[in-house]
Amino acid sequence: MPMRYENPILPGFHPDPSLCQVDGTFYLATSTFEYFPGVALYRSENLADWEPIGHALTRKSQLDVRDIGASGGIFAPTLRHHDGTFYLVTTNVGGDGNFFVTAEDPAGEWSDPTWVDAPGFDPDLFFDDGTCYFTYHDEDPENPIRQAELDVETGELGDPQTIWTGFRDPYVEAPHIIERDGTYHLLLAEGGTHAGHMVVAARADDPTGPYEECPDNPILTHWGRPRADIRAVGHADIVVDNNGQWWLVCLGIRQRGPWPRYHHLGRETFLAPISWEDGWPVVNDGEPLEAEMEAPLPGERQAKPNTLERTETTFADGLGVEWQFRRNPDHDRYRPTSDGLQLHGGPETLNEPGSTFVGRRQTAFDCQAEMSLSFDPANGDEAGLAVVANERHHYQLGVTRRNGQREAIVRLRIGDATDVVGRTPVGASTDLAVVADTDEYRFRVDGDELASAATRYLSTEVATGFTGVFIGPYATGHGTTCETDAVIERFVYES
Repeated sequence: MPMRYENPILPGFHPDPSLCQVDGTFYLATSTFEYFPGVALYRSENLADWEPIGHALTRKSQLDVRDIGASGGIFAPTLRHHDGTFYLVTTNVGGDGNFFVTAEDPAGEWSDPTWVDAPGFDPDLFFDDGTCYFTYHDEDPENPIRQAELDVETGELGDPQTIWTGFRDPYVEAPHIIERDGTYHLLLAEGGTHAGHMVVAARADDPTGPYEECPDNPILTHWGRPRADIRAVGHADIVVDNNGQWWLVCLGIRQRGPWPRYHHLGRETFLAPISWEDGWPVVNDGEPLEAEMEAPLPGERQAKPNTLERTETTFADGLGVEWQFRRNPDHDRYRPTSDGLQLHGGPETLNEPGSTFVGRRQTAFDCQAEMSLSFDPANGDEAGLAVVANERHHYQLGVTRRNGQREAIVRLRIGDATDVVGRTPVGASTDLAVVADTDEYRFRVDGDELASAATRYLSTEVATGFTGVFIGPYATGHGTTCETDAVIERFVYES
């Protein structure tokens, strides 16, 4: 029976989804780029309600992104299960390249990397009759999608062969191979990752090809719908449930604002049903993806008395799975205590990699983040609440000291321009809040609004890059180590 669900199924920064099904439970992984821990993992019984279960790359021995630029790092994981083992293959772009890790339980600890000596990115693993095929995007436009047999014990590759040269775009990427009824289906992404994004399909009688392209390519795109709220759908993976129903997950964006439209929550994960006609996949009966959909989900929806998401933490039990750092953190700067999260600001500001900042994804246009801050800064010290796209585009609501007086300030960094747009005196304990709607962020100190700023300037269309907005606490000594630690007594996010 069809049930209603909402797209995106994973809102906020959740691009490049890949999933597998094991004994009726679905597991899903998404890209994390420069954020650490790397590769967000989720679990679901019905494909619409997802529980976060952690990250695959939680140790520096697995992922070193200290020297990675904004929107570098972890691209496009593929998650697969074979013979009792979960495999996750991905690429550290700007780092050491392609590798895979394994686990018996995806919510547990994953192995150290096995490195694969192959160029490019977006690797896929496909297991068939005892052979593992490693298929990937090669940056050679003459041979964009290549494949070789992979020894999963050693990481050694056989001789690579070109299996696809593109439907319309020689820079085709994101290959995934799936078998159905003895036929091997190849899904790919073309058209870039914005307005022209699309999913194309091909099939063969053998995983090595030759592949015949679908006569109805692209099987999914929102190109040609410039004013639609949902755009840039692409980079898809597919799975079958225990009822024999097939499903597609893909990335997409939700545009907002007047023309030209923009998006600032990042690329999100969307879901659509698949039917089959003449042996070819048909996505959502050939119709565009919508914010509200109906389809025969494989499990019951979770009871939701209202649409409010509210999480409150005092950090006594540490940082939950929703929190991430921009690159590998110095853990000595982040100390969960019974009094709250103790932040020790280093010399780096939010304009630089290595800053003391921990954040969580903004997952809704209308939301609020607030925190109680206990902080007695020395001159030059600063701590507070930040809204971050990258090092060149972020907003800060901070507490500092100027001329011997403690004050809260709102500072905006937009490209090459930085400006303080609000100041007010504060005490040793301060409540800071950011209230967001579609168009702007409003910054409040102890309940009073101090300043506001447009969401547009943190959008991908302005800030560039592949990530979305994160919100969380920060601390900095503006060139020296802070003399005084800041304590975040509580942090609340609600949408």
